[in-house]
Amino acid sequence: MSMKRLLPVLLLFAALAGTARGQQGGTVRGNVYDKQTGEPIIFGTVFLEGTEYGTNTDENGFFSMGNIPPGKYRLVATYIGYDSVAVDIDVRAGRIVQQQLYMVESSVNLSVVDVSARKEKARSEVAVSAVSISPRQIEALPSIGGQTDLAQYLPVLPGIITTGDQGGQIYIRGGSPIQNRILLDGMTIFNPFHSIGLFSVFETETIRTIDVLTGGFGAEHGGRISAVVDIKTREGNKTKFSGQVAANPFQSKALFEGPIRRFDADKGGGSSSFLLTAKRGYIDQTSPVLYPWITSTATDSVGLPYSYTDVYGKVSFLAGNGTQLNLFGFNFTDAVNFEGVAALDWTTTGFGSNFKLVPPNSNIVIDGVVAFSDYRIGLKEADEAPRSSAITNYSVQLNFNYFGRNSELRYGFDFSGLETDFVFKNLLGVTIRQNDFTTELAGYVTLKQIVGRWVLQPGLRAQFYVSQPATSLEPRLGAKFNATERLRFKFAGGLYSQNILSSVNERDVINLFVGFLSGPEQTIYRPGTTEPTPHRLQKAQHAIAGFEADLADRWELNVEGYFKNFSQLIQVNRNKRSERDPDFTTETGEAWGVDVSLRYADAHWYVWTTYSLGHVRRDDGEQVYPTIFDRRHNVNLLVTRTFGEEGLWEAALRWNLGTGFPFTLTQGFYENFNFEDGITTDVLTGNGSLGVIFDTRRNAGRLPDYHRLDLSLKRIFHFGESRKLEVTASVTNAYNRENIFFFDRIRYKRVNQLPILPSLGLSWQF
Repeated sequence: MSMKRLLPVLLLFAALAGTARGQQGGTVRGNVYDKQTGEPIIFGTVFLEGTEYGTNTDENGFFSMGNIPPGKYRLVATYIGYDSVAVDIDVRAGRIVQQQLYMVESSVNLSVVDVSARKEKARSEVAVSAVSISPRQIEALPSIGGQTDLAQYLPVLPGIITTGDQGGQIYIRGGSPIQNRILLDGMTIFNPFHSIGLFSVFETETIRTIDVLTGGFGAEHGGRISAVVDIKTREGNKTKFSGQVAANPFQSKALFEGPIRRFDADKGGGSSSFLLTAKRGYIDQTSPVLYPWITSTATDSVGLPYSYTDVYGKVSFLAGNGTQLNLFGFNFTDAVNFEGVAALDWTTTGFGSNFKLVPPNSNIVIDGVVAFSDYRIGLKEADEAPRSSAITNYSVQLNFNYFGRNSELRYGFDFSGLETDFVFKNLLGVTIRQNDFTTELAGYVTLKQIVGRWVLQPGLRAQFYVSQPATSLEPRLGAKFNATERLRFKFAGGLYSQNILSSVNERDVINLFVGFLSGPEQTIYRPGTTEPTPHRLQKAQHAIAGFEADLADRWELNVEGYFKNFSQLIQVNRNKRSERDPDFTTETGEAWGVDVSLRYADAHWYVWTTYSLGHVRRDDGEQVYPTIFDRRHNVNLLVTRTFGEEGLWEAALRWNLGTGFPFTLTQGFYENFNFEDGITTDVLTGNGSLGVIFDTRRNAGRLPDYHRLDLSLKRIFHFGESRKLEVTASVTNAYNRENIFFFDRIRYKRVNQLPILPSLGLSWQF
């Protein structure tokens, strides 16, 4: 489809603004804040007393109710843990009532607040294959080295698999890492996890919300065919200067925040603030001394040769009517040095802005993102073969929101420019290069409509890939039926596409080199044939169904079955033998399974247990085979208990059991000559390298089962009203289970994942 055919679709989205503005009645909107701190009240309840009109606040504390009949009302905001607040308002036809509400914390335990907010959101949002994570949930995890991290928490979620502690990747419901979009404040992060595999580039203390969309996501998200992880950071402290410094055997970090213009509810609620955080990983220096029983997987030397540095900063401006502007920037670096074997380093730099505009005389609320990022990675090995990749991304996103009485209309436009520079020399000595610039344009519309017990969310996305050229029209649908107060059924599905590729091959167990390419512009062929494909995009279709049940006041059960059909997958041709061979190969695939989660939370206990049954298959035209991340059964148990006077002690436990990953069996070995000297190469008396003869059945074997127990114990010491010291003792792999990572075929040696790792961490907050 050409751009001429795409244009009418985009104009249709724009026309919806006029339709929305044409509705009758008045609008009531505003924000709800904590009166003392200026922090938004997330998913609080706002309603007009004595009527059926009501809504919930979002992650910024914003609410809006449209098409309200003219009249005088009493606007009420409630949230467990806070005293309710009410004001009198006068609604007029075609007019907007802008009202800020400030709440005061009560004596109710705040753990109940989280439960109440989750249940309100469950009833009013479709939320199929969506898990919302708060910093408090991440902090409930037994910490590695005394500091929790998103990289440690994600594998606890149903449907998410990691392949290892070193160089491991995140696989979500049958999708490979490149098929998952990771967003930080609306910006795509291309490599969010460090090579050690235990830590991400994100700081738990800066996070406001995380939405993990494991499939069936709505039309506002595009450019990926498997999953989305949407991370939003909070603003800095609006009332006082504060911070945190922390250290443990793995890393140290610091966070500083405070007001530029102090928040004051009595002066309109406007404010500005800053937040700055940095961390440095030094396990490469501490591990030889503290953990001498650990040896490198590549060199057999003592220690873990990983280091990293992350810096993130943000400045926020908030107006009294809810309009806000955030400016942010970051620099993330990572280095691995297997001395004498390989050295790798990567750097990601980026900056951008996200904003929310609340016009005083319009029912349309506008938000958007403008961002730039640059990712560069290089790998130097003993063979000195070039392996490097760079991707520069420019992106602009603009969204429009209209809030009706029982509906929300959201539509918008995306622009993304990608410049790639990729050089990779494979094991056969053939170099694959790509230096390209491509542009992606998209428009979308999604409508959330509450009809009786139903919450319906149809959507449509039109994605135009300039370099192909191709247009993908992608209908999406989500629905939830509130059968009773405690039981809800939900459904979702849609079409998805993407153009970007990764150098990481799904055959690889260790993926330290993560390079990126735009999709092929030359002809590609159907799997195992010489028949050209009808398009050069990766595409998938999702279908999901399940139910949620509130078994008791604090018990929540969620069950979902899913099916993902990957109708076309494209990979770098690692077996390219000459310049005439294609740079890319294609496959098809399927993933299906069932995810079950059970959650309990009260003032002292937090229990989260999950079970996942999964099947992942690929078809390369020659055979159907399971992927290396096809874990059939996966069980997680997370238990956290606070105890002692004033809850100053916290104990946490996490146990994980997973069946073994597939691998390709070895049939034999041979002497391999690369013929560097041409026909004069001495193949009779010379010494070639050892080559491996693989089983013709790909991934027909299975590694042993995996299981691991992590424990931690935290003690909090208070020094005055706002200063405290946290001391955390933790043990990773507490019973020292020898979990296999992979088998080194050349050295004929089993390589295990990390052994028992005790640690002690300190964190000072002020």
